[in-house]
Amino acid sequence: MHLSRGAYYADFFVLPIVGLALAGGSLFRANLVQSLIWGMICLSGVVTWTLLEYVLHRYVLHHVPGFEQMHDAHHADPLASVGAPIWVTLPMLCLCGLLPLWWPVGFLQASGLTTGLVLGYLWYITVHHASHRWHPDHRSYFYRRKRCHAQHHASRDGWNFGVTTSLWDHIFGTAKAGGGAR
Repeated sequence: MHLSRGAYYADFFVLPIVGLALAGGSLFRANLVQSLIWGMICLSGVVTWTLLEYVLHRYVLHHVPGFEQMHDAHHADPLASVGAPIWVTLPMLCLCGLLPLWWPVGFLQASGLTTGLVLGYLWYITVHHASHRWHPDHRSYFYRRKRCHAQHHASRDGWNFGVTTSLWDHIFGTAKAGGGAR
């Protein structure tokens, strides 16, 4: 959906606060071992996000009616403020991580995974934003990601669905040659 300027940038302000609140709420009373476990779970949440990003982009945004039309609008006008508003993304991140895990595994672990998902999504929107609006140095990570994403936009054959990493494109055979390293 087309977003106002404020709605487009809301994720960049709200998600860091949510991540810090989850981390602080979890780690405030945690000992060293619990903190290390939380950190590993958080890291696994970031990795999980990269797989979710790939699956959502490849299958939902390119094949599910409604989402496909919204994504086609983004392909038609990459600089338009098209996306999901914070009132959709934040509840989805919590519904996928925090709420279903809180009771069976506890708040510490559930918040670690959810914080990782939030950080992964924040990194995704940052890289995606940069891919369309920044002019990075040709030796940088952002340049390689921009190049892969530009190849995705230029092709209707289904290449380079990963925005933050090419890892899953390589694993699932959708990496376009010359798209850049992970």
